[in-house]
Amino acid sequence: MPQWVFNIATLLELTLTGSELKGSIPAVAEGVLCKLQKIDLSFNNLTGNIRELAVGLSGCNNSSLEELDLSANKFNGPLPDSLGLHRYLRVLRLSDNSLWGPIPSSLGNLSRLVELNLSFNKMNGTIPESIGQLSKLTTLGLYSNSWEGLVTENHLRNLKQLENLDLSSYRASSLKFRFTHGWVPVFNLSSIKIKNCQLGPEFPKWLKNQKKLSSMTLSGAAISDTMPDWLWEMSQQLWTVDLSENQIVGKLPRFLDFGSQAIVNLASNRLEGSFPLWSNVNQLSLKNNLLSGPVPANVDRRMSALKYLDVSSNSLIGDLPSSVSRLKNLVYLDLSSNALSGDIYAGWTVMPKLKILDLSKNNFSGHIPCQMCSLLPSLEWLKLSTNSISGELPSCSLNCTRLYTLDLGKNRLHGIIPQWTEESLNSLSELILRSNSFSGRIPEQLCNSLNLHVLDLANNDLFGSIPRCLGNMAGMKSSEPYYELPPEFRSFYSGSIELNMKGRSMEYNELIPLVNMIDLSINNLSGEIPPEISNLSTLKALILSNNQLTGSIPSNISGLKQLETLDLSFNRLSGQIPPSMSSMTFLNSLNLSYNNLDGEIPTGNQFPTFNPSSFEGNPGLCGLPLSQGCSTPTGQDVQDHEGEDKGNEEGDHGEVWFYVSIALGFLVGFWSVCGTLVIKKSWRQAYFRFNDKMKDKLYLVVQLNTARLRRKLENRT
Repeated sequence: MPQWVFNIATLLELTLTGSELKGSIPAVAEGVLCKLQKIDLSFNNLTGNIRELAVGLSGCNNSSLEELDLSANKFNGPLPDSLGLHRYLRVLRLSDNSLWGPIPSSLGNLSRLVELNLSFNKMNGTIPESIGQLSKLTTLGLYSNSWEGLVTENHLRNLKQLENLDLSSYRASSLKFRFTHGWVPVFNLSSIKIKNCQLGPEFPKWLKNQKKLSSMTLSGAAISDTMPDWLWEMSQQLWTVDLSENQIVGKLPRFLDFGSQAIVNLASNRLEGSFPLWSNVNQLSLKNNLLSGPVPANVDRRMSALKYLDVSSNSLIGDLPSSVSRLKNLVYLDLSSNALSGDIYAGWTVMPKLKILDLSKNNFSGHIPCQMCSLLPSLEWLKLSTNSISGELPSCSLNCTRLYTLDLGKNRLHGIIPQWTEESLNSLSELILRSNSFSGRIPEQLCNSLNLHVLDLANNDLFGSIPRCLGNMAGMKSSEPYYELPPEFRSFYSGSIELNMKGRSMEYNELIPLVNMIDLSINNLSGEIPPEISNLSTLKALILSNNQLTGSIPSNISGLKQLETLDLSFNRLSGQIPPSMSSMTFLNSLNLSYNNLDGEIPTGNQFPTFNPSSFEGNPGLCGLPLSQGCSTPTGQDVQDHEGEDKGNEEGDHGEVWFYVSIALGFLVGFWSVCGTLVIKKSWRQAYFRFNDKMKDKLYLVVQLNTARLRRKLENRT
């Protein structure tokens, strides 16, 4: 940020938004920028504290500043009290920074303020009641901070022109609303957005009087009341309704008309009724409720605008009607965790825009059709796990060139694992075929995948050896996420996948792109563990249990520096546990039980802290954490032999150390003097000057004594 900009005394407006600026704002001299009316430095990478800027601008007796926009930067520190001195300020935008501390009560002095936005910071403390003095305020943004305490009528008493209210706290229910019964606000909101605050338990009745309301978000607001009828009566004027993460009860109306392209999120409540047919809805989430009945056959006619549909975790029954595939704008469809049944793709037509399809945890049957990829040409995420899908998996069904995640686990598929085309294989990031009846060998073609970082083929009938080329899988050598859900999906879908990690089934959501794992357990694999597998430097989990593997644990397995889970149990491995495994400091789940391992268990780092069950079933193992210690030679002969050796060793050692001490003494004495003179020039010069002086003095003493001796001899003669 150039200093000279802040030295222009005649400057009226400074707008450098999105200019890739970085560093801190230079110090502003007091009284220089008194004519400045607008500062817009938003969407840069500016850092530091804004205190000096605020103090410099407030040094004018008659400040003209009307708009200050520093949003979307990296500013930190508390808000200075001096901001309250700008009496002409109308717009104050400081959102999307790292500001912390409370709101200064002095902001209540900004009587002309129309917009105050402090959202998406790290601010904390209570919200001052002085905010309620801002009678001209239309927008109040306090979203995504760490507020605490109470919000009462005093905070909103004089906000007569308020139209937009955004307020949320990172800490759930740390901020509570307390209004008197029958309170009627002086404002008329068009948008309210409150999240993770305690607004309930009753549904706020004062919202009934907000006749201009078009957007309502009361998510995680601790409301456990019945859905009011007046809310449904407002549906035509609402384009956003988010009442998710509450305990709201009631029955959903079957038919409603919402505003154009409406977003409706009623997820995670206790709402009942059948699948609703609400027109003009663009995004609909009713997941985790108590809905029942079938999916309507005319859903395509009544809800043609649907782009995102999530009715997962309910009690829907019946077949999946082909009318769902006629929702041509549908991008996202999640009907998982219901009781739907029938042929999974019966009568489907082409869905050109569908990217995410999750039908897992139902009772679907039938086969996966060969034309699946042509029916769903944009498919990126396919999750059909935990159903009753049967038959072979045809290779022609795997030609989806955009498919990143394929989860067909826990079905009744059989036959060999088919071949992929090179293009479809390179896009694949997660492949989960566990708990089926696949047979044959692990296809070596998987080794050529560029992005595969989750390979789960557990609990099948695979045989043969583990391909050595698995050590070439590029996706297991990088920690970079290869695929992330597009931002527009994240408010609806977490992209959850169940993986068997650390000895139990775990559900991964946002972290799945960072998980690198191979699970080949519960098969009939034989042969040795290929040492090439240690090339997978970012592998987090390696699970090869319940097979017929032989040989020893590869000595270079310690090359898996980031490995957290290693399960080699119930095999036929033999030999010792490589001592180098103690250097695998990320390892926190280890199971080597029921093999033929022997020798001492490594003692370094976390190994003694593992549960003894990690090593049981190996009679030859000894040492901690097992109770069986490793045996040592005992007996009188051994003691006598050790005594003789000890005496000889002491004599030999004494003689060796005598010469070693002489050598060390010479080296230390020599280099402590000469080494210093070599390195330090000034000391070297002083040393030789000293030698010259001493030599001259010695020469003089010798000459004087010689002359005196001659004189004495001459006197005697």
